[in-house]
Amino acid sequence: MRHPVHASANEIHHAVNRSDLRASRATVYNNLHALARAGLVREVHLDGKSVRFDANVERHHHFVCEQCGRVEDIRWFGFPRLGQRSQLGTRVIRDYDMILRGTCEVCS
Repeated sequence: MRHPVHASANEIHHAVNRSDLRASRATVYNNLHALARAGLVREVHLDGKSVRFDANVERHHHFVCEQCGRVEDIRWFGFPRLGQRSQLGTRVIRDYDMILRGTCEVCS
C-alpha cells in the first residue's frame, strides 16, 4: 500500500514471496479480494487483462500508456450531464470511472 502502483495479484504474490516463500497464490488472491470488499484497495479492470489492485481508494480515473503499459492515477473529474434521466432512460448508474489511453510523459 506504500507504493503507488497498480499491481496484479501475480505481481503482488511475487513481491511478497521475495522475502518469505510461505505465501501461496490463493492466500494472496483471497486477501486482495477481502481488502477490496473492505474498501481498502480498489480493483481496476483494464481491457480483459488481469485485474490490477490500487491502494488509492479516493475517486479518480486512470491513464494507461499504450507504449509501456504504465497505469497512472488521474485526478477525479465528473460528467455533469451523466445523471440526467433523459440520457439514461431507465438505467441506474451505481458508479463509473474513466480509463484514458495514450502515451505517457516518459514515452512521449
